[in-house]
Formats: sequence, structure tokens, C-alpha cells
Amino acid sequence: MDISDENQFTRKSLVGEAGMGNSKIGVETRHNRRALRVINQNLLGPNPYRCVVNKRRLSHANGIIYDKNPTRKLTAQIASSHQHYPEETKKPKLAAEDFRIWEEHVAAKDQPMSMSLEQEATFSNDKTEMEVEMEDIFEEALIDIDSDDTNNPLAVVDYVEDLYANYRKMEGYSCVSPNYMTQQFDINERMRATLVDWLIEVNHKFELREETLFLTVNSIDRFLEKQIVARKKLQLVGLVAMLLACKYEEVSVPVVDDLVIISDNAYTRKEVLEMETLMLDTLQFNMSVPTAYVFMRRFLKAAQADRKLEVLSFFLIELCLVEYEMLKFPPSFMAAAAIYTAQCTLYGVMQWSKTCEWHTSYSEDQLLKCSRSIVIYHQKAATGKLTGVHRKYSTSKFGYAAKFEPALFLVQIK
Repeated sequence: MDISDENQFTRKSLVGEAGMGNSKIGVETRHNRRALRVINQNLLGPNPYRCVVNKRRLSHANGIIYDKNPTRKLTAQIASSHQHYPEETKKPKLAAEDFRIWEEHVAAKDQPMSMSLEQEATFSNDKTEMEVEMEDIFEEALIDIDSDDTNNPLAVVDYVEDLYANYRKMEGYSCVSPNYMTQQFDINERMRATLVDWLIEVNHKFELREETLFLTVNSIDRFLEKQIVARKKLQLVGLVAMLLACKYEEVSVPVVDDLVIISDNAYTRKEVLEMETLMLDTLQFNMSVPTAYVFMRRFLKAAQADRKLEVLSFFLIELCLVEYEMLKFPPSFMAAAAIYTAQCTLYGVMQWSKTCEWHTSYSEDQLLKCSRSIVIYHQKAATGKLTGVHRKYSTSKFGYAAKFEPALFLVQIK
């Protein structure tokens, strides 16, 4: 191809094969101008500002020199738009005076009008809506704690809520008067605490279940509420209560001779059997009572507890078993307070989720006073003569739960 042919090919490319003739605006310019118009519509929405071409920026676009007169230049641009676009995409023809007024306004501002002004208002509204949506997202929701056990027949998911509703009704029958010790003339609160602390160690050494321990202590209190007991018979009451709890909860039950041995032969086999008969008659053979253990399991599930939180919770509630003054609280309340205190101890902050509040039916404010008492028990667990619970939970089997620092910040809160 010679030079003249190459020039001819170049001119043909600029003019285009569509028969533009002597038009000053070629195909390439038309595509660029259409792209600008589409971008402007996308940015400004359905009611855009009037689009004005900046003559300083587009005067040399695509190598074509436009007329410097803004009126002639823009008239040619509008004419080109009418010539090459379909009827439905034509923009209304704007007068040259409008462009003069717009350009005078731009010159007065000494810079082009920012097309983001309308967008800024949109962004601020979007931000407000986003904040509202984020609040809805982060609003704590109740967790279905039984969803993972739908295929576990032992979890009885279909009936578990009804079961615990019945436990709530029945727990009143398992409670005793917090003043029953006033009718006892030969024993007092300190003796009861000594007995319970010793039974906790026996339960641990015999490797009995936790359910057995809680039922043992409950049986002792219910019996002492109705029967006057001499001081020398108090240990016998504790041994027989443990025997009955084992028969109710355990698979392998300790024999009577074992109980005689651990009492250092203080009682005979006959005395053990006679006390067993008396206790069953006094309790009217009612051993099916909801203890704090029953609620502990449910509430720990609501708290999504791991092994560390579980062990710490049981450490704290066993400290409460020793204390006579905690009898004024129902079992469900004691379980909730122990778990709440354990969470505060473990995490160092006051924590009580909506799921826990829903399943326990106790709010954080309701639990706070009892929780402060538990913290004091925790602080004194290693001191004094009654250290059975502390020794039990200072072993690796229980994750050294007794060595956690108590949540003293709960006591300091006014």
C-alpha cells in the first residue's frame, strides 16, 4: 500500500463507512459522547442536572479541533445527537442561553459543579438505614438450645419444655423453711454445714453421681424440718439420706456395711435400717423432687457452657449447699445464680444473655444479690475448717476450678 492509499484509508476510518459525508463529528466521537451521556444518567438518576460539555477538556478529543465558540459548538453537538440516535433516546433541545447561564455559574464558582452533591444526601440516608439494619442484626436473639438434639430420643425435645414447666411447679415441694433450725434444740446451722461438707467428700471418694449429692442434701433438710434429731444421730441421718439417694439415682448402691465403716462404727447395721424406715415414713416415700442439679443441666445448656464453665458452676453451687442461709432460695434460682456468678468469674464481666434469662425466668438484677453472696463463699472457700468443696475442685479431674479468682467486682458494685 502506497502513501496516498494509506491517507485514503485513514480518512475513510475517520469519516466512517456509514456515509457521514462532511460531518465534523465522526463515529468515534459519537460513541464517546453517548458513553458520557449514559454515565451522567447513571450518576444523577432519573432527574439529572443539565449536561454541559466542558470546552476546555473536550476541544481536542479524538484529534478533532472544535469551534471555540460555545454556541456553535454545542449546537453542532445537539444536531449530531438528533442525527445519530433513535427517537426514544433523543434529549430535549436546549437553548444556547441556558448553556451560557450554566457556564457563567460554573465560572463564578471557579470549578465545575460536583455531580456528587445529590449522591451525598443519598449516601447519608443509606448510612442511616444501614445503622438501623445493623442494630436489628446485632440485637440479641433467643437461641434454640434444643435444635441440635432433635434426633436424640434421650433429649425428649418434644416434651422438655413441659418437663421443666412441671419442675417449676414441683420445686416448691422440695423447698424447706429457711428457719427450720430454730425448732432443733440439739443441733445448729454449723453442725449441718459440717455434715454436708463431709458428705461432699464421701460422695467424691465413692465416685457417686452429682444427682445423688444434691438429693442427699435435700433429703436431710426435709427430714430435719419435720423431725427433732439429737446431735449424736445427725451423722446417721446424713448416711441414711445418702443411702436412699443412691437407691434412687445410682446403678451400683453402697451396702449398709460400707456406711457403718465410713462412720467409724459409730452406728450399727440395725440403727441404719431403723433410721431408713423412719426417714422414708417422714418423707412419705417422696424422693422424686427437682433439686438444683436438674435446673443446672438445663440452664448450662441455655448458657452454651463449655467444660470450664460447667465445672466452675458446680463448684460454686456446691459451696452453697454447705450454707444454711441459702435455703431461702428455690433450687432453680440457686442454679441460675451459680451459673451467672461462674460466667462473671470466668469472663471478668457481667454476662447474662437473653437466652439464659428466657430459660431461667430470672433477670440479671434478680440474681445479683445472691451472686454477691456466692462470691464471698468463693473467696473464703480455702479458709476455715470446711474446705471439702475446695479440695475436691482443686484436682485435675475438675479442672482446678477452685483456683479461679473470685469475681470480687460484683461485690464492689453498688
